[in-house]
Amino acid sequence: IIKEEGLLAPYRGWFPVISSLCCSNFVYFYTFNSLKAIWVKGQNSTTGKDLVVGFVAGVVNVLLTTPLWVVNTRLKLQGAKFRNEDIVPTNYKGIIDAFHQIIRDEGILALWNGTFPSLLLVFNPAIQFMFYEGLKRQLLKKRMKLSSVDVFIIGAVAKAIATTVTYPMQTVQSILRFGRHRLNPENRTLGSLRNVLYLLHQRVRRFGIIGLYKGLEAKLLQTVLTAALMFLVYEKLTAATFTVMGLKRARKH
Repeated sequence: IIKEEGLLAPYRGWFPVISSLCCSNFVYFYTFNSLKAIWVKGQNSTTGKDLVVGFVAGVVNVLLTTPLWVVNTRLKLQGAKFRNEDIVPTNYKGIIDAFHQIIRDEGILALWNGTFPSLLLVFNPAIQFMFYEGLKRQLLKKRMKLSSVDVFIIGAVAKAIATTVTYPMQTVQSILRFGRHRLNPENRTLGSLRNVLYLLHQRVRRFGIIGLYKGLEAKLLQTVLTAALMFLVYEKLTAATFTVMGLKRARKH
C-alpha cells in the first residue's frame, strides 16, 4: 500500500474512523451500563446477564450508528488501487458529502447497508464483554484489585476470541457497507441483505474455508490492541469518576 499509494495511505479515512468509534463506543458503553444498572440493581452480575445486556446494547448500537460506519468504510477505501475491476470508484469530499451522495444516488436505506450481518455481529461485543467480565471476576477472586497489565491482558484475550468467532461475518459486512462491488454475472450492485449467504458461498468456493478468514491476522492486531487499550482507559476513567464522586459526597456530608 505504501509503495503504490504513498506513506499516508494506511491512514486514509482516519477522521471518519475516530468519529465512528467515538459515537459507537459511547452508545454501546452507555446502553450496556444503563441496562446493567437497571437489571442487576446491586446484585452480583452473571455471565448470562452480561451476554444478554451486551446483545441488547449491540442491537441499539447497530441501528443508531450503521450509517456512520457505511460512510467510514467508503472513505477508508476511496483512492485505493483496487485489483478487482468490478469495484466502482467513489469521489467523496468528506463525511457530509458522502452522506449526501449516498442518499441522492442510492437512497436513504443505503446508509443501513450491511445491517443484517451487523446485527449478527452484535454477538462480537457481547462475547467480548462476557469473556471480559468473566475473566475479571475470576481474577478478583484471587486479588483485591486488578492491575493495568491484568486489564490489558484480559481485554486483549476477550477481543481476540470474539473477533475470531465472528470474522467471516465481518468480511461480508465490509463488502455490503462499501456497496460499490458488482456481482457477476448479473452485474448488479450489492445492496440487499439477501446477498450475505451468496457472498459467504462465493468466498468458500474461491478460496476454501480459509477464505472466510483472509486478513484475520491484521484484524486481530488492530482490534485486540484497540480493545485492550479501550478497556484499560475505561477502567481507569471509571475508577477516577467514582473517586471524584466519592470525594464530592464526602464534602457534602
